[in-house]
Amino acid sequence: MVTSCSVPRLVVAAPSSGSGKTTVATGLMAAFTARGLTVSPHKVGPDYIDPGYHALAAGRVGRNLDAYLCGPELVAPLFAHGARGCDLAVVEGVMGLYDGAAGEGELASTAQVAKLLRAPVVLVVDASSQSRSVAALVHGFASWDPEVRIGGVILNKVASDRHEELLREALDSAGVPVLGVLRRVPQADVPSRHLGLVPVAERRADAVSAVAAMAAQVSDGCDLDALAALAASAGALPCSAWDAAEVVASPSPPSLPFPSPGAAAPGPPLRPEGPRPQSPDGLTTVAVAGGPAFTFSYAEHAELLAAAGAEVVAFDPLRDERLPDGTAGLVIGGGFPEVYAAELSANEPLRKAVTALVEAGAPVAAECAGLLYLCRELDGQPMCGVLDAGARMSGRLTLGYRDAVAVSDSVLAVAGTRMRGHEFHRTVVEPGAGPAPAWGVRGPNRRVEGFVQNGVHASYLHTHWAGEPGVARRFVERCRTS
Repeated sequence: MVTSCSVPRLVVAAPSSGSGKTTVATGLMAAFTARGLTVSPHKVGPDYIDPGYHALAAGRVGRNLDAYLCGPELVAPLFAHGARGCDLAVVEGVMGLYDGAAGEGELASTAQVAKLLRAPVVLVVDASSQSRSVAALVHGFASWDPEVRIGGVILNKVASDRHEELLREALDSAGVPVLGVLRRVPQADVPSRHLGLVPVAERRADAVSAVAAMAAQVSDGCDLDALAALAASAGALPCSAWDAAEVVASPSPPSLPFPSPGAAAPGPPLRPEGPRPQSPDGLTTVAVAGGPAFTFSYAEHAELLAAAGAEVVAFDPLRDERLPDGTAGLVIGGGFPEVYAAELSANEPLRKAVTALVEAGAPVAAECAGLLYLCRELDGQPMCGVLDAGARMSGRLTLGYRDAVAVSDSVLAVAGTRMRGHEFHRTVVEPGAGPAPAWGVRGPNRRVEGFVQNGVHASYLHTHWAGEPGVARRFVERCRTS
């Protein structure tokens, strides 16, 4: 049964990256929260870092809306799921308004998500090096796609009162109202490094101060009443909210045929050794890595695991010397192990515990940072040694969406299962011989990628399990029986 979501909503977009979307979106979330509203924070695309700042601003988990990883049909249901019970939602866009997956038209662009959500767009414009030209820029963005409704402009990095006056005069002819004018505030800046902003978990006290500065800047420079009214103009969104329990209980559709880009033998069969210990309430314990070194995760993954019958228990590989009691499976997501290689290596008791868990046949799902942690070494520092591979930092950025097919049976998928993923790293892994590959990646550079070895599935690809909920169900089932 199709219902509807009537939560007022705004999409914060920009002509290009670096215009100030994160400052404005995070500041709006914090400013509206300070007014007593329950704000639902969202981010377009595969970004893991911005949602951490959104969560700090809104006091609710930040959620991603990715039309490539999950499919356009899930954007509205996932939004409605995250926004359930909220007074207002703020969605931060990705890159420029009309930029999407390479070679895929509007797919995964902020514009596409805005249309799927029937939400008005607030365009954040870096006005630092222009005056009258701002009108041509805004007019072009507002008229490019008539299905995208740009409801207003927020001018960022405005130098002076005179500069503001010139910008407002120019925009009078563009027919798009100015909803805010922001000067540059150094306190609101967030430090960056090789893969973007530094995550909240690594600088929480400073991040709290930065978010407060963003909130003050937006409250002082923007018309919050006008922005709230614009959000309310979105109207009802016909859709049913995504529900983890429902999708886990539903049978997965058959995998589409997809030719492998290289022959690969299936990994060794899983060895049934009877059910693993369960928690007192009958749930299977799945340990999920967290802390400063492993900050990349989608909120829906834990929800899907829980819906499949897991008790999800977080642990910090930097500080915890053992895995949670009764651990039957392990999920190690993305993050920055290269920044914490020495500390991860120094925690030898936990590295040995991970190795012992793998040797016992327990399922392990590792993405990117998790892959590095399972290698023999990372930049010369000993890691878990589960995989016969060495990892090191590289000067080359690997970035982009990927179409993939499972080329080996694993704890996550049967061979032939198609999934979409995203790569984002500056490391390389040099494998030894033996393990079967995890994925076949299509595209101009067809290749096999990752490792399947006993109960381990390790890969550079970040995936969103909402797009293939059978992954969570299969993983928890293997945790019970492996």
